[in-house]
Amino acid sequence: MSRAPTDAVAPPLPFSLAEGGVLVRVRVTPRARRPGVDGLAEGPAGQPLLKVCVTAAPADGEANAAVVALLAREWRLPKSTLSVVSGAASRIKTIGIAGDGRALMTSLGAWLQAHGGSTGGRG
Repeated sequence: MSRAPTDAVAPPLPFSLAEGGVLVRVRVTPRARRPGVDGLAEGPAGQPLLKVCVTAAPADGEANAAVVALLAREWRLPKSTLSVVSGAASRIKTIGIAGDGRALMTSLGAWLQAHGGSTGGRG
């Protein structure tokens, strides 16, 4: 009789605790046909990234603003709590979310799990 392991290793998450909140690693596709969260990707160093598609062009901060607005709407958070911490001119960005880090990690983990762990589609 085979038993399922009780110490299953959780998949790496694109979220990490930080002072004053949470950091989220994202890979942005600007000028997409439709905006949305389109699953998980692997970054150049093997780190997990959240794939985010926006219709805005990557000029004058339009794509960055669209990413913040999209994620705030997806996670039901005020836009004012999200900001681009690093990678403003890159496709790979770090988004900071201000707030109670542990509560945010729980909420984001539940959101990811509700989306099948891979988020699997735009919406």
